[in-house]
Amino acid sequence: MQRRTLLQASAGAAALLAAPALRAQEFTQPLRIIVPNAPGGTSDILARLIAPSLSQRVGQNVVVENRAGAGGNIGADVVAKSRPDGHTMLLLDVSVLATNPFLFQRMPFDTVRDLAPVQMVIYAPYILAVNNTLPVQDAAGLVEYARRNPGRVNAANAGTGTLSHLVALALASSWGTEMVSVPYRGGAPALMSLVTNEANLTMAGTTQSMPFVTQGQMRGIAVTGPHRLPTLPNLPTFRELGWPEPDAGTWQGILAQGQTPPATLARLEREIAAVLNEPAVKARIGELGGEVQADGGAAFRTRLAQQTEAYGRIIRANNVRLE
Repeated sequence: MQRRTLLQASAGAAALLAAPALRAQEFTQPLRIIVPNAPGGTSDILARLIAPSLSQRVGQNVVVENRAGAGGNIGADVVAKSRPDGHTMLLLDVSVLATNPFLFQRMPFDTVRDLAPVQMVIYAPYILAVNNTLPVQDAAGLVEYARRNPGRVNAANAGTGTLSHLVALALASSWGTEMVSVPYRGGAPALMSLVTNEANLTMAGTTQSMPFVTQGQMRGIAVTGPHRLPTLPNLPTFRELGWPEPDAGTWQGILAQGQTPPATLARLEREIAAVLNEPAVKARIGELGGEVQADGGAAFRTRLAQQTEAYGRIIRANNVRLE
């Protein structure tokens, strides 16, 4: 009898210990996905793409909220200061989290402490393109032209400190020349600057730049990423060319508040991965020029640390600062 009572007590204690973990996986109210950009961008499109299926899987409405401003810090801070229960998430290009600590004198949150990587969403490589009037046809020609004309190639970017800016700085350094950085208010205006012949060169994710290149409005030169693009098979990769930052591009990921229980993070990781692997969602991401990158929170955390180190080095070397 005593042994039975002891076993019952042990089982009860184990259940009590497990209860918080079990409860941590449940969602009791609508979930929010905070997008720290204006509507219409890649992050916003992705959030609205996955929200309906994620809602079905967690049994709660999933609402997308745009909180733009301060280079993404306003929206990220909403999540960093939210309740650590998994009901509020952040979806953004994670290069923002890798670069902002070096660009802003003060940050309203600590990326490592206050945000927990949940799941990567997509990777979309960059296309480096030039305007059609620039007298270069390929990568070798571009490097030669830039070396012969130091400081005369205008490289448009999506804004000071953005990845398109930093990668152009790294390229110029590796080519042994200089290019003039021309910041615009986003990737779309930077692309249009090539169409209108205001700038000579730019880089942007395939989700934005592919139509301009395939329709002949600008000339593709090279692409980032692990392989050539099926739709542009003649463009070599940065890795083939020996250029720096070969894996630069649009890395979109989802994070939660940093103190969210591991069981809740694990549940979100599983559910988001399942959504991303739905045929319709996967097909739509492919149409946007990206590929699903749902390799889990641990891989996400490692990738973010690597990007922070790499892009921080470029920012410091070039003394990049936001006005």
